Amino acid sequence: MAEKLDWLRRFFATALGFIIFGVVGVLSKILLYPYLRNPDQHNLARQLQARRLVSRIWSLFVRYLICSGILTVNYQRFERLGRAGQLVLVNHPSLLDVVLIFSRQYRFNCIVKRELLENPTMRSSILACGFLPNTESEELLEQCHHALQQQSLLLFPEGTRTGWDGIVKLHRGAVSIGLRSAKVITPVVIKMSPLSFKKNQPWYKIPNTRIHYEIVVGEDIDPQQWLAEKPLPIASRRLNAYLEDYFNSQTQDQSKEKSWN
Repeated sequence: MAEKLDWLRRFFATALGFIIFGVVGVLSKILLYPYLRNPDQHNLARQLQARRLVSRIWSLFVRYLICSGILTVNYQRFERLGRAGQLVLVNHPSLLDVVLIFSRQYRFNCIVKRELLENPTMRSSILACGFLPNTESEELLEQCHHALQQQSLLLFPEGTRTGWDGIVKLHRGAVSIGLRSAKVITPVVIKMSPLSFKKNQPWYKIPNTRIHYEIVVGEDIDPQQWLAEKPLPIASRRLNAYLEDYFNSQTQDQSKEKSWN
């Protein structure tokens, strides 16, 4: 009986959480209006102000998720993030990943799905923060190179959420950006148990127990060491394989069962 009541409490808290995030996302256009009225893609100071504001809003939302018993989260070594020239590569097990990370560290630029610009909940935040829509073009590579001269760039190299099998497969384009333009590449591993908020998973299919996230910043990778005596295509292929092995070795203990009620 106690377990059923706990599930019901988390069910209604999850439903309310989706409503809160949607409503606040739409209303945030008012708070972000000064940054949306005259957007300047080259004014980093204004972008950082907008990112700090969005980060605070998302931090309050994460606090709600924790206090309502939906999840817990443990951050490790986050003080090492946010450096200029740092490409941060993160695995992508769930819908909440970018919210959890950005609520803790706001100094990132970020590559986001182009389709999110059509989402009224996310559009204002993306534009105000100066995030880069993924156009899969040469222009995007130039934008990433320019961003990494002064900022830290956050990227989910899988391109979509990790499947239920838990296997992390990376697009080589993310590694190529790091080898071409970054001073340092830093992997960040997200572990969660039980799995939830997966792609195509209905919001109401919540797990039987509270979700626990562990987000760990890994050791820096020097791009120049991988480029030494190796042409870019070979270095990119080898580093991509190395990072896939790294992410999979760190997350292989995650439960792969759909523990839904």
